[in-house]
Amino acid sequence: MNRILLASAFLLVSISAAFADEIPSALPAPAVVSPVPAVISPVPAAISPAPRAPAPKLVEPHLHIARSNIAGHARIALTFDACMGQADERILSTLVRERIPATIFVTARWLKRNPAALAVFLQNPDLFELENHGQNHIPAVDTPTLIYGIASAGSPQAVRQEVEGGAAAMVAAGIPAPHWFRGSTAKYDLSAIGEIRAMGYRIAGYSVNGDGGSLLGAVITEKRIASARDGDVVISHINQPTHAAGAGVAKALVDLKAKGTQFVRLEDVEDTGDDKTTE
Repeated sequence: MNRILLASAFLLVSISAAFADEIPSALPAPAVVSPVPAVISPVPAAISPAPRAPAPKLVEPHLHIARSNIAGHARIALTFDACMGQADERILSTLVRERIPATIFVTARWLKRNPAALAVFLQNPDLFELENHGQNHIPAVDTPTLIYGIASAGSPQAVRQEVEGGAAAMVAAGIPAPHWFRGSTAKYDLSAIGEIRAMGYRIAGYSVNGDGGSLLGAVITEKRIASARDGDVVISHINQPTHAAGAGVAKALVDLKAKGTQFVRLEDVEDTGDDKTTE
């Protein structure tokens, strides 16, 4: 009897142990609530960017000359910027060979690098009028800004230095004192225009952009210059001999001359500029 009871007890214990193996051995422990309140980090206040100074209002003045009013003999003023780089002999030789007068705006930087071209200009005073394009080819804007990626003069004092430095370099190179000024990019703010006019300069705008800053191809440059009409002032560049635009300039000049165009320098004719650039 005792054996039966012991066997039954052992069987019961074995079954209970086997059943217990089917139950997960670790149940999730109950969450412990901390008696200390959580500390919330403060969210930093948004930092407002510093206000930017408003961009200056820029103008790109137009300039026209007195018309000939003669059918088939349009009067055009050719103006060329000599910013930096070398002289474009394609254009210079055409002007000399065809005896076409032009106004050349030179920087102090260009004069230093091109003594041979300067000599040609000075040897042909009946063809070339040399005027002021500034000392370092800096836009004549008296507040800080970027124009085509070029930093402006940025102050009235810096505008004055750009103008006076260019004129001083010209006189030192044997060029007569200039009367016209054209700044880098041909853009200005109105206050700078007033400052330059107060220095005694007329400011040379234009009415036909011949070569798009010398960046256009030869064909489109030729077409643009050929589109000039009686009383127009054409701007192109004479300092990029490796650019295709120069070939278009040279061809357009020959074609216009064959059509009876009358070429003049700015000093030879009455003119009218907007934005008070010539008043």
